[in-house]
Amino acid sequence: MTTASPTSVDPVPIPLDDDPGGGVLSGRYRALTLGIVSVVLVIAFEATAVNTAMPTAARQLDGLGLYAFAFSGYFTTTLFALVVSGQWCDRRGPLRPLFTGIAVFGVGLLVAGTAPGMWVFVAGRAIQGLGGGLVIVALYVVVGRAYPERLRPAVFAAFSSAWVLPSIVGPLVAGAVTQHLGWRWVFLAVPVLILLPLAVMGPALARSEREHPAPRSADFDRRRTLLAAMAALGAGLLQYAGQRLDLIGLLPGAAGAALLLPAVLGLLPKGTLRAGRGLPTVILLRGVAAGAFFSAEVFIPLMMTSQRGLSPTLAGLTLTSGGLTWALGSWLQGRPGAERYRGAMIRGGFVLTAVAIAGAALVLVPAVPVWVAAAAWGVGGIGMGLAIASVSVLMMNLSGPQDAGANSAALQVSDALGNVLLTGLAGVLFAALGGGAVAAAHTGEGAGSPGAFAVVFLVSTGVALLGALLAGRVRGRA
Repeated sequence: MTTASPTSVDPVPIPLDDDPGGGVLSGRYRALTLGIVSVVLVIAFEATAVNTAMPTAARQLDGLGLYAFAFSGYFTTTLFALVVSGQWCDRRGPLRPLFTGIAVFGVGLLVAGTAPGMWVFVAGRAIQGLGGGLVIVALYVVVGRAYPERLRPAVFAAFSSAWVLPSIVGPLVAGAVTQHLGWRWVFLAVPVLILLPLAVMGPALARSEREHPAPRSADFDRRRTLLAAMAALGAGLLQYAGQRLDLIGLLPGAAGAALLLPAVLGLLPKGTLRAGRGLPTVILLRGVAAGAFFSAEVFIPLMMTSQRGLSPTLAGLTLTSGGLTWALGSWLQGRPGAERYRGAMIRGGFVLTAVAIAGAALVLVPAVPVWVAAAAWGVGGIGMGLAIASVSVLMMNLSGPQDAGANSAALQVSDALGNVLLTGLAGVLFAALGGGAVAAAHTGEGAGSPGAFAVVFLVSTGVALLGALLAGRVRGRA
């Protein structure tokens, strides 16, 4: 699972006067529902497949030193696209940003799939991030505009369910394709899969646009768009500087920090970076959770292939348990009576996540069975389901009606920033400790030093434990 999955963008509620009383698969909504859920399904499959194919792709492109940046580059451009898409949808409706995002996402897949080298591959992933950010917000706005309030929970439930099947099937399919056809086809085949959902939902979405046109008086918030651009550019410069690790890299590093810090302060609620009680800490914890979990997750398939000699298929399947138990954790936090334990569930979720990351790192010891990593990631999935869903619920509880949309957007921005910064930091540490050279020199099970992987998992574990400590500050000022 990945935070490319749309979980926190607040839809625009526009009631329908002509709701015929049917369900999401009734005649009026069937094509639209099947279309948008299919888009989520394709994006979810791509996200899970990438984790499986990435170690082979990076190795064949001689770019293991840039391994983490193929992931953080995606989230860097997503951060900018989220802000642009929200304003574009408000001004022109979701049709244009949705189809533009899908087209851009497809272009990114083609660039990555045909890349002659790792830097071009990273650029393709960044283009994918632009498209993914546009699509995430637009899909949620479609739900808010096209469906009556009583049907929206069912659509959102379908969105979440659309991630379960790819979590199971994605690693198997991507692993088989990588082994027998080559990793490039994992990227090149996805654009074809998008064509059917577009054909199914296109007419229904166009009809919805005609029936419920967006107000055209709203202007783009140029300040917020500029801040998002500054954050994305600053994060990109910091990642580039971290990759160089020399005196020349100091200049882009300083420029990146100078751009990123004021942008983050402007995009997130006041007090977020200092973990102010209540809402600021809630927003901060979303980024801490996403960053800790995913900065470790992206290295697990590479660790399993280079240190334990697993095939791409088996390495990808290691992450399947996390996708399944995440849904279980989300279900547990929504049970009756759980509200009184909201803070405890957030703290417990972070503790379980820290235990999972540390448990997965044990596989670096040759005597530890490889299934331990899968079992540990199942524990981490429960922890993330508890923490992420509880943070989202608490954010809404601490938000007034006039602030719910802005705070939901801040939650998504925090998620993207956590992924960018912590995955980027993991990549810097991995490259600085010779992780790329170690993995490239792998000739058999247990070859090379596991130190680079161990440091990455140690940092991620520490960040998760920090989240557990901060969880006590989620109750406070509304």
